[in-house]
Amino acid sequence: MASNGAKKPTYDCSNCPAYCCTYPQIPVTPADVRRLAKGFDIEPEQAERRFTKKAGDGTRIMRHRVDHIFPTACQFLDQEKRQCTVYEHRPKICRAFPTHRCGYYDFLMWEREQQDDDEYVPVVV
Repeated sequence: MASNGAKKPTYDCSNCPAYCCTYPQIPVTPADVRRLAKGFDIEPEQAERRFTKKAGDGTRIMRHRVDHIFPTACQFLDQEKRQCTVYEHRPKICRAFPTHRCGYYDFLMWEREQQDDDEYVPVVV
């Protein structure tokens, strides 16, 4: 069987507490807003108001809410399952991350091994 050149991921998001969903700024594009609007069957302007806000530099970012592991997380993170609730409509940056390797996953697995605790979540605030 010929390889298509794609590297196999060396991470498992189901073992992660959703670090990437807790980035303070998750940028969104106009296309992302339209995709979210379509997923919620609302107008893009309404989606922009409900799901995004302007960052200090004027870029549009996802809104956050208080999280029980990290200070805040994307409003679309299911905080119990630690999974995206709008996966099919998620922003482009979320679709692109990570590529074949996730540094957070590597760090998490290393910390769990050092702590001898399969559920340990290192939190930096």
